[in-house]
Amino acid sequence: MFDFLFQSQSSGALDLQTTLIVLFSSVGLGLFISLCYLLTHREEVYAPTFPITLIMLPAIIAIIIMLVGSNVAGAFSLAGAFSLIRFRTAPGDPKDIAYVFFTVAVGLSCGLGYIGYAALFAFCLCAVMILLEFIKFGQPGRQALTLRIMVPETLSFNGVFEDALQTYCSRFTRTKIKTAEFGTLFEMVYVVRLRKAVDEKAFLDALRAQNANLSISLTQREYDFGY
Repeated sequence: MFDFLFQSQSSGALDLQTTLIVLFSSVGLGLFISLCYLLTHREEVYAPTFPITLIMLPAIIAIIIMLVGSNVAGAFSLAGAFSLIRFRTAPGDPKDIAYVFFTVAVGLSCGLGYIGYAALFAFCLCAVMILLEFIKFGQPGRQALTLRIMVPETLSFNGVFEDALQTYCSRFTRTKIKTAEFGTLFEMVYVVRLRKAVDEKAFLDALRAQNANLSISLTQREYDFGY
């Protein structure tokens, strides 16, 4: 009965009806994916323009695929144009990258005319993402933080912060030591996980008592995924 939904709606030549069907289908599926993204990121910080991008991206990809069609020369020209685009942004959340590829795949399916398959992929993958978010799959019990401690060059820092770290942290690892301020200071970088209900001010005060009250920062851990 619904077999026509899983057959290509594209006849190879552009016409108004096919274009409108593909365009509105890709926008609708992009909106559905965007709502799924908002649902799975309720407790996370994200760029407010990213959900809009998820709505528009499938339609953009679908239009490009429809315009190129079976034109080999146009396809190579399109690939060359995309190779000139460079995104100068900070490394993103891998889950955001997955959503981008997700919307691109849906846009490709719509552009090729397979509206039913695009909808099927969108519903199935969104259901998987919502389920993984609901069961908190892969999320650690305590968030890892980056601790940066500045110490004067006259301080013998080996082991000096161990007592405070063992008291307030369930786990810690020193990842980097480097000089700063032309060698007058050292910067020590740790990856730490604080104990439950720990007093962060008391933790920082305990560290300040050992580093001559120099700068200390405790921030969310930054991951470099090479994007």
